[in-house]
Amino acid sequence: MNRIAPTRDRLRIAIQKSGRLGTPARELLERLGLRFQESRDRLFCHGESEPIDLLLVRDDDIPGLIAQGVCDLGVVGRNVLAEFTAVAKGDAATPVEWQPLGFGSCRLSLAVPEELSYDGPESLSGLRIATSYPALLADWLRGRGVEAEIVTLSGSVEIAPRLGQAELICDLVSSGGTLRANQLREVDVILRSEAVLAAPSAELPGARGELARQLRARLAAALGQRNSRLLMLNARRSQLAELLPLLPDGEPPSVMALDGDGDGVAIKALCRDAVSWQQLERMKQAGASQLLVLPLEQMLP
Repeated sequence: MNRIAPTRDRLRIAIQKSGRLGTPARELLERLGLRFQESRDRLFCHGESEPIDLLLVRDDDIPGLIAQGVCDLGVVGRNVLAEFTAVAKGDAATPVEWQPLGFGSCRLSLAVPEELSYDGPESLSGLRIATSYPALLADWLRGRGVEAEIVTLSGSVEIAPRLGQAELICDLVSSGGTLRANQLREVDVILRSEAVLAAPSAELPGARGELARQLRARLAAALGQRNSRLLMLNARRSQLAELLPLLPDGEPPSVMALDGDGDGVAIKALCRDAVSWQQLERMKQAGASQLLVLPLEQMLP
């Protein structure tokens, strides 16, 4: 594999140009405070708020671009990254998964025609399996001691049984609607996938390394606060023993004295999940007042 030794200081991130991961990836980066100016050819986006640029490419190309040093990070499906890793077989330049991103969920599954019986992996012996993920499928079969013929297709895998190319398929499944439309049923899951942030296995040098660490910290904060809420309320200090156990799960609350009120306190609590009306009502019954629940947009620990 040819590797390019970058001499640049700007961090470069590859994302899907079109497809189900492209738009959520752009939205997530914007939540991290990044703004971009897109080029006329719509293949490159120059970072305006930070020295971070985007490459808009095919999903399948992203792991290779990271391995070659063309880009530093990539938002890619775990299935694509895992297939690249399975083919690379321990190459030191193979990128690794840094962080799951919580969107683009799907699974790489075996699916058989509705009339075909399936009694576990051993029943696949001698059959033909059509897939766009031959390395992942081969590893899965090998790990179960099954010998089957892998038919590699680049697209339209779901119609392979109807065309006589294979007895069953191994393909990505989201809702299952495509399988049902082709009279197929899912029988086994090989890999559960979602969008992930991929990075080189070795630490990035210099300014790009610092930018990558900063971005990762922002990302961890943004993903961690996705369902979090800030709860604020007032109470009497004498009510704390009854009130504090009613607070939702989260960080230890802050309790501050109210100016001019010797027994009054203000409570601020970071909650991990949404706060229900029932929880608020129980706190009010315990003496809380001025209850306020706020969503979190930005937070750094």
